[in-house]
Amino acid sequence: MTTPFRKVKILATLGPASSTPQKIQDLVKAGANVFRLNFSHGTHEGHAQNVDFIRIIEKREKQPLGILVDLQGPKLRVGQFETTQITLEPGQEFTLDLNQAPGDTTRVYFPHESLYKCLEIGTSILLVDGKIRLTVKKVSRDSILTNVEVGGVLSNNQGVNVPEVLLPISALTDKDRKDLKFALTLDIDFVALSFVQQPKDVLELRAIVKNKAKIISKIEKPQAIQHLEEIVDLSDGVMVARGDLGVEFPPEKVPALQKKIVHTCRAYGKPVIIATQMLESMIQAPTPTRAEASDVATAVYDGADAVMLSAESASGKYPVEAVEMMSKIILSVEQDALYGKILDTTMPQMPVSTSEGITSAARGLAQSLPAALIVTFTDTGGTALRTAHKRPPCPILAMTVDIKTTRFLTIVWGILPILIPPTKNFEEMIKNSLKYSKELGLVKKREKIITTFGIPFGEPGSTNSIHVEEVS
Repeated sequence: MTTPFRKVKILATLGPASSTPQKIQDLVKAGANVFRLNFSHGTHEGHAQNVDFIRIIEKREKQPLGILVDLQGPKLRVGQFETTQITLEPGQEFTLDLNQAPGDTTRVYFPHESLYKCLEIGTSILLVDGKIRLTVKKVSRDSILTNVEVGGVLSNNQGVNVPEVLLPISALTDKDRKDLKFALTLDIDFVALSFVQQPKDVLELRAIVKNKAKIISKIEKPQAIQHLEEIVDLSDGVMVARGDLGVEFPPEKVPALQKKIVHTCRAYGKPVIIATQMLESMIQAPTPTRAEASDVATAVYDGADAVMLSAESASGKYPVEAVEMMSKIILSVEQDALYGKILDTTMPQMPVSTSEGITSAARGLAQSLPAALIVTFTDTGGTALRTAHKRPPCPILAMTVDIKTTRFLTIVWGILPILIPPTKNFEEMIKNSLKYSKELGLVKKREKIITTFGIPFGEPGSTNSIHVEEVS
């Protein structure tokens, strides 16, 4: 490898600034591992074209690339105003109702009838990403009378958050179901579910997706925090969606919540992505603020598997530079001796099993020998995930015969996934370990490789053996 191996992965959102084969290739060369298709924007045709572009680049660059479809979810919005926008003053009354007529400074259409039954006097309603705050004074079946606590400018179709209420709606809207049906006809790897509130939201999506893609639950609602362990357990991965999380919760709560979610995911051995506003100033500027660089570094120190760019790579002026900068920050942290110590002290314990014992032993050997590389042979990705959970000091080369498994592992900490032909016996397996390790530039002469595998071969979940080999 021409550049140092980076353990924390990068997701880049595609959009107007990056939806060409050349830009996607540039993003891959800059360090992107997974591409996010945001179904809140764009067309089905545009997303399908991007999938085709990514798969072309994947073959050209000879490295697996993950594709994540991000569903919009149930967005609450006000209707429209006679004058496009109004100004709400603190202390005034303002009504949300089911009257479809254009709004004014006293009222506006709010087309979410089921929510009217759930609101109580004193409930807070947030508008414009929390910039405007209303308090419910009176509720009927067709109107909500509120008092404006914090005023501001309110425009057509702007968003509404009700953090104190369990919304009586599915996490999948009609639009999401149409988008999902289309997305599952494409060659994608992950589906991100927005505004998860309860475990049943994940189960509802699982029933539709089945085994066609991995499910990433986005944590952005207080209700999801209340059911965090169950949601993590049911998901294939989690995204800390700090945009709405920072609206639904006071901003000062978000750092601790981020750490809680990351720790829970690590305890369950599930990959976790930190998202939103990571390098936001790079939408307009060629370099980030020092605070943004520190924010990315904090996510890495916390033990996150991946970090994500949104508008920075989708619509910003410097999409490639944003990925390059994120990669530099990650590598800088990973080269810090303190990083490994922090990961060691914060590593949760997993349930005891033969496979778990083998991966623990591999991690211990990698530390004490030391070893340059851990190689895992994996069918479903389970062995590689367990190895990554240990956060070993060296890279993990995950060999598999399943292209879908390689793409799933693009989102997991420390893993370099590669596709190989079926392995028939122990001798061929060790031969492949040495061959691919050398070809990828991961090892040098006299360095040691640790290989974990299962006997008999080809049985998922049978990892029961460990082998140490010195490179000749």
